[in-house]
Amino acid sequence: MFGVRKPTFEKMPGLLENAYAERHRRGGSTPRLSVLDKLVVTLGCYHDYRTMQNIAFDYDVAKSRVSDAVKWVEQTLARDGAFALPSKRVLAKAESPVAIAVIDVTECETQRPQKTAPLVFRQEKAAHHQESDCDGRANRQGCQRP
Repeated sequence: MFGVRKPTFEKMPGLLENAYAERHRRGGSTPRLSVLDKLVVTLGCYHDYRTMQNIAFDYDVAKSRVSDAVKWVEQTLARDGAFALPSKRVLAKAESPVAIAVIDVTECETQRPQKTAPLVFRQEKAAHHQESDCDGRANRQGCQRP
């Protein structure tokens, strides 16, 4: 279902449960996503190329919580070493050529410039200044400039 063999998948939840228990041994709030949910979200994100917003909608959580879950699972599994990809040096020394494709599916939002209050007020003042006259009466009332 996720493109991972069953024996490999069976090792992952146990490792993640141990890491979670170590991290939260002093207590803490109940997580919105269980450890198994975090693993399924991560593998589903890699396998199906779904957006984090779409996954967040399915699990009724914020997109940032999905992003944090994916990062935590990646880092925890990579620290173990059993699930990490070999380094370039190991691949270069290999007798048979091995082709590996690594795909980064991390979402990055683009920051847009925000409208600041001075810009908004300057635009309003400029529009007001064009419609009014020197003594404050509107142009449509027949006031003319000298």
